[in-house]
Formats: sequence, structure tokens, C-alpha cells
Amino acid sequence: MAINYTIKDVAKKVNVSIATVSRVLNGQGGYSKATGEKVLMAIKELGYQPNAFARGLINNKSNTVAILFPEVSSQFSSKILRGVEEAVHASGSSVIVCNTASHGQRTEKYLDLLAEKRVDGILFVSETITQNYFDKLESMKIPVVLIATESYLYPIPFVKVDDKHAAFTATNYLIKKGHTKIGMISGNKDDVIAGQPRIEGYKQAMISMGIPVSEENIIYAKGFSFDDGMTNLPLLLKQFTDVTAVFAASDAIAMGAISAAYKLGIKIPQDLSIVGYDNLPIAEMAIPPLTTVAQPLEEMGNVAANMLFSMMQSGLNGESRIMPHTIVERGTVRRL
Repeated sequence: MAINYTIKDVAKKVNVSIATVSRVLNGQGGYSKATGEKVLMAIKELGYQPNAFARGLINNKSNTVAILFPEVSSQFSSKILRGVEEAVHASGSSVIVCNTASHGQRTEKYLDLLAEKRVDGILFVSETITQNYFDKLESMKIPVVLIATESYLYPIPFVKVDDKHAAFTATNYLIKKGHTKIGMISGNKDDVIAGQPRIEGYKQAMISMGIPVSEENIIYAKGFSFDDGMTNLPLLLKQFTDVTAVFAASDAIAMGAISAAYKLGIKIPQDLSIVGYDNLPIAEMAIPPLTTVAQPLEEMGNVAANMLFSMMQSGLNGESRIMPHTIVERGTVRRL
């Protein structure tokens, strides 16, 4: 029968106090190098596994952080989570994943739950910070970092791409390929995080090159889904009859547009060029493979998580980071 050794057994084996073993476990100092080595050796020999809850009672930490996603099953979220988990596991902590489904009441319930769980920090992904959210976060008195979103109203550090600049880059890429009749299928135009900035970036690129832009050039979708692309490409073609290229505000929209084009007998890129946004894994699986704006999603998750741990240790606010974006050229754009 296996013996479950306790911190008391470790202390007895090395002939030190339980408090000394605790300080070694938590890296708090106050002991000699030789004592630290003896304690670690005893832990290894006994196979002692520190209880995370007990350690939390000692150092007033839960050794867990939380990440809130509006859609946890999406490829967008999974890439961010991969980067977050790498940093979290390297720190010896664990992560609680919450799926808010872009629903305000559910987000508030999760924040209440996380306060009860005494998480050490929160990563908040791709959702607008409301007054209620901010009040709850403030009351928890723990570090918070935003990923793929930012707040002009509240002083919360963020890690994201400059959406307006990235949309400008995507549109300008099409212009450099000889296109001037460029349409856009946007996300929700009332979305201040990814909707409005990408629309503004598209318009600015067109105007900067002296290309007129009117409302017939843009279809404002409800969201950023495959169905939004499927539904709205035919509408764009109807109102912008001589369009040669489309900037889609997400890879999912672009994939939907490619599918709609196939059903309409329109060849990509011979008849119509398309650029997406995100560089999700599905982009290179498309037929033809999708040219898109790449957000470094995995790196964004990793940078944000490391920023959070730094804030937890220092007690200081993190410095926001704008991450680089790039065009990934594949097979959905042709030169005119």
C-alpha cells in the first residue's frame, strides 16, 4: 500500500521546521542553500506531492488563473489558449477556462465564481469591458490582462494587433495587386473591438490611394461567422456588380464567401480575389488556400499570460503590447 507522505514527514526527515519546508516550496527564502537542497532531496526521495489548496492557505494564493472566452470552441480561441497554457504550466500554476458565449449575464456569473475561487489573475479575451465587468474586476483586487481587445474607458493592459492598421494592410495588399474595385464583408459595424476598426482601416486604405468608397462597396454582417460570409457575398455581388476583390473581416467570413462563390459558379481567384483576417488553421485547408492577415494568436496568449504573472509578482500594472501582423500569401488573390 502506497504511503502518502506529508510536509511534516519531509520536515522530520531533514530535521527542520514545517515552516522552513513551506518556505522552500514557495521560494520565499530565509534558509541556507544547503538546507534548501536537503529539503528538495527529501521531497524527491519521499515522493511528496504538495497539496495545492494547502499551499494556497499558506501563501494566500490559489495558484490558478482564469481565461474568459466568448467562444471557447473556436480555432481563434484554441490558438490563444495554447499560448496561455504554455506560460501557465511553466509557472507551475493551472488555468480555468470559461466560455461566456458573448453573453453579459454569463460573464458576470463567471466573474462572481472566480472571485469565490480566489483566482490569482484573469485573462479577458475579445469582449468589450462594461462598467459592471470593471466594477467586479476591481473588487477582486487581482491583475487583469485583455487579449485581442482593449478598453478606452478603463486602465487595463492589453495584448492585441492594431485592427485598423491590419485591415489597411490587407486592403492595400489588394490595391498593390492591381485591384481598385474592392468590396468588404465586415463584422458587426457596432463592434468597437473588431468591427469598426477593420471597416475604418479598409476605408482609409482606399481613400489614401484616391479610390472612392461608397456604401455599395461594403456589406455589414451581423458577426464574423462562416454563415455571415455565405449569406453576404451574394448581396455584395448584387450591389457592387463590377467588384474584383473582397476583404473579409475574418477567415470564417472568407471561407463562407468562398463557399458561396463556388455555388454561384464564380472561380477563386480567377473571377474574384479574397483576403481573410486571422490566419486560423482552416485558412490553409481551404480550396484554394486562403490569403489572409495573420494575427500571432498563440504568441499573444503567451505574452499576455507572462504579463499577468509579472503583474502578480510585482504588484505593478503591465505595459500594453501591440503585436505585429503580416500578410500570409496563399492562393485566393490574383494580380490584375
